[in-house]
Amino acid sequence: MRDYQKYATIVAVFATVLYAALLVAAFGIISLATNLDVIADRSAGPLVGPTMAGVSTVMVFIMLLVLGVNTPPDKQRVVVGFAVATGIAAYGLFIATGAILVAAGNGDPFGVVLFAGSMLASPFALAVGVLAFIVALTYSILLASHYGEHGRPLWPWERRGE
Repeated sequence: MRDYQKYATIVAVFATVLYAALLVAAFGIISLATNLDVIADRSAGPLVGPTMAGVSTVMVFIMLLVLGVNTPPDKQRVVVGFAVATGIAAYGLFIATGAILVAAGNGDPFGVVLFAGSMLASPFALAVGVLAFIVALTYSILLASHYGEHGRPLWPWERRGE
């Protein structure tokens, strides 16, 4: 594994942890501000919401790795389209995971449609997509700004030959 791939992987891990922390914080703030539950359907069970968030977090990590590891440093750019695609994919996967889990739990196809429909305009699902966009865009900016650096930062007295 090359140095830029190691750097991209480490930054992707930290960005994913940041994304998960932002999701927890956003869900809590939105829930307090709007007096809504993340999953309004009580029959869905207690693990549907965390699983939905976990699956979207794993998807964001995979997308960040794909961008960072496969792009050499001289071709790194700020990729807004990739960040938008990551946000849309996280939003869609969040809703699809919930629909699949509700279908597996209830077995009611109409209930699945109602659940997915209620999540489409949910502020929680929108927060998943917006936060994925912001984290992917920030990751892209970090990788693009790292261009040209080799190794660790040096103290002024270590750069005598420059």
